[in-house]
Amino acid sequence: MPSPSGFSYDLRPDGTVVVWHHARAAAKLRGDRATRFLAESAGGDPQLVMARWTGNYKRGNERTASRHPRNGR
Repeated sequence: MPSPSGFSYDLRPDGTVVVWHHARAAAKLRGDRATRFLAESAGGDPQLVMARWTGNYKRGNERTASRHPRNGR
């Protein structure tokens, strides 16, 4: 699975963090959530952290879901 890419974030003067994915706002974090996000992104791979916080990442179940009877197979 390729690493996530195309993410960036802006820290606004009021403490709000806006996470962008390919120039579109993907998440807006405020207060404690913004603080936790900044701490986590400083300690790990920022692209992966932003993908996880926005919910934009593969979960590993795509293959099994495609074989489910409800999905036409």
